Amino acid sequence: MSRQDLDLSGVQSVPVWRQGGEAQDSVVQEVPVALEYNGISHAVMMTTPTDLEDFALGFSLTEGLIDRADQCLDCEVLPGPLGVTLQITVTSACFARFKDQRRAMTGRTGCGLCGASSLDQAVRHLPPLPALGEAGSSKAFSVKALLNAMGDLRSSQVLLASTGSAHAAAWCDAQGHIHCVREDVGRHNALDKLIGALARQSEHLVSSGAVLVTSRASHEMVQKTAAAGVPVLAAVSGVTTLAIQTAQATGVGLAGFVRQQDFGVYAHPERFLNDV
Repeated sequence: MSRQDLDLSGVQSVPVWRQGGEAQDSVVQEVPVALEYNGISHAVMMTTPTDLEDFALGFSLTEGLIDRADQCLDCEVLPGPLGVTLQITVTSACFARFKDQRRAMTGRTGCGLCGASSLDQAVRHLPPLPALGEAGSSKAFSVKALLNAMGDLRSSQVLLASTGSAHAAAWCDAQGHIHCVREDVGRHNALDKLIGALARQSEHLVSSGAVLVTSRASHEMVQKTAAAGVPVLAAVSGVTTLAIQTAQATGVGLAGFVRQQDFGVYAHPERFLNDV
């Protein structure tokens, strides 16, 4: 792939052969994206090259490399002949911690744990979110609003509409209105992009809303949601056993198969207000 061939649109037109002959098809981009912190390589993820500043910030937050958005001082996006390099600058205190916990990691598409060198790295322990009724906690989330938001999500998935091959992660408010959507060929990447976008925008009180994902809910999806301070995660597909355990430990209300009224709540049912 030459430098001029690598664009950051997220979609590439390619030839396809069908019964009627040759045609053109829109295909989602998947490229290696290297994350460097203060000049030191940390990870290479296979990612759709859109919203990369959001991805860099969200990844940094959910991996525990920084605690707040203002600790990420700069992010330069450098397309190259083989992929994209994100040159991220963090504060000196965060960089010192980064060097202590640095791990070589190559992430396949949709896999956020490839390359973890120990069980402690694979399953981090996060402080639990405030329980319902405690200071800082939001109210129980309306099931009706959740179903409405999930029903509206498809119309916001521009990359999916073009290629049919992208996951999405979205944040909706307590009324079920979707305010932010990010897409990627990888479900973990889409969620990192969303969390980064929310941290950059900062006008939304994320703890009053819910995260929606167009995939299954795995352990790391729950962990990322908890790290962002969002108390509800709703997945259009199923959940895993470790996702349930992580949700129970972190206080995240976890729902699966959220595409009809008989969806399942797998952790913290008190987070949901059954108003349908």
